[in-house]
Amino acid sequence: MQKITIDISKAESFLSAGAVKGLASNVLSQQQKLHDKSGAGNDFLGWLDLPSSIAADHLTAIKETAARLSAQSEIVVVTGIGGSYLGARAVIDALSDSFDLLRTNRKAPVVVYAGQNIGEDYTYELLDLLKDKDFSVVVISKSGTTTEPALAFRLLKGLLEKKYATDEVKNRIVAVTDKSKGALRTLADREGYQTYVIPDDVGGRYSVLTPVGLLPIAIAGVDIEQLVQGARDMEAATAPNVAFEENPSAVYAAVRNLLYQQGKKTEIVVNFNPKLHFLSEWWKQLFGESEGKDNKGIFPAAVDFTTDLHSMGQWIQQGERNIFETVISIENVDKKVEVPTDKDDMDKLNFLAGKRVDEVNKMAELGTLMAHVDGGVPNIRISVPQLNAYYLGQLIYFFEKACGISGYVLGVNPFDQPGVEAYKKNMFALLGKPGFEKETADIRKRL
Repeated sequence: MQKITIDISKAESFLSAGAVKGLASNVLSQQQKLHDKSGAGNDFLGWLDLPSSIAADHLTAIKETAARLSAQSEIVVVTGIGGSYLGARAVIDALSDSFDLLRTNRKAPVVVYAGQNIGEDYTYELLDLLKDKDFSVVVISKSGTTTEPALAFRLLKGLLEKKYATDEVKNRIVAVTDKSKGALRTLADREGYQTYVIPDDVGGRYSVLTPVGLLPIAIAGVDIEQLVQGARDMEAATAPNVAFEENPSAVYAAVRNLLYQQGKKTEIVVNFNPKLHFLSEWWKQLFGESEGKDNKGIFPAAVDFTTDLHSMGQWIQQGERNIFETVISIENVDKKVEVPTDKDDMDKLNFLAGKRVDEVNKMAELGTLMAHVDGGVPNIRISVPQLNAYYLGQLIYFFEKACGISGYVLGVNPFDQPGVEAYKKNMFALLGKPGFEKETADIRKRL
């Protein structure tokens, strides 16, 4: 099988000669810190050898649970936020029919999401939809007390209890949570829900290849064995014994840090395939939450081209030169649509007649790359042979490994997220949560 590749030539031209090779020894030493677990956050490195450690019977059990939920459900609601939902959604959206909700001949239930926001309109509309549908819930939370998913699950559980008998309710809920502690674990054990464990040493944004991601992905009908195999092969391709120039994660980490040192403070991940929108959202969390600390870090942004060329293209072409682009390019597209000839040619597109839509898209990609590089935007290109589970598995592990290395090169702990607690403290104080009386009083003085 092929593997994803990285082209840094359109970024190296913005760097001094030999700069990438000059950083290689540092990058490899930071990678070694990951593998010998001597760096910051080393108690959250379970993802590092996760692909090669996943047993076949574990995947079989997940597939059996997915089949059970699928057989009894028109809709499965995945309830989680951040890493508890973005990885699964990235894969599901990438590999599902874009118009699956409108199909009547679906092979898998529709997967929808809850607990990823606190929008009342969204919540009302979801509950209203589910009233007349057979549905099940996969609730994903380490603690069971994270506000957004806990609130959504309380509402979904209540609706299930109105619709179904007690024994059926417990068969329509699967909890992915801590192995021994936390509110959700306590509830699941008491009510008899089937459970899967979030490993203690895997943080949320690195958890796609745990049951956090694998169960929802399997419910959607995606081949999780191929997803894991792709990740397993990329684990081998980025192992410590692989030479720097052959290790795509190491090369990517080096180039983005060199660009950052030159004042390129924003990285824009670009796709030319709308199915990759949520992969970009997952990537934003992975790098933003991993590197954005100690007043450091590349700001992760994302655009969907060619759509956003008509909104963000002007800024990228001629705005402040503090950016670089990382383009995820899908080499081969399976589904074929050719441009027809039109006898009147009123839109002046007959010059495209007989060409595939993907060829038009590829030329837009190439033309954009040339224009942006000419406009002073360094470009890293990640080529993915095909959009399928195997190559998505490679891509996910590639980014995870690169993120760990890059964070260490930057000099931060890429496995914690202390800053996300600040807003929660204020929110709880404003809502009058018990135990936050001092914070409530302090906030009232400020308002």
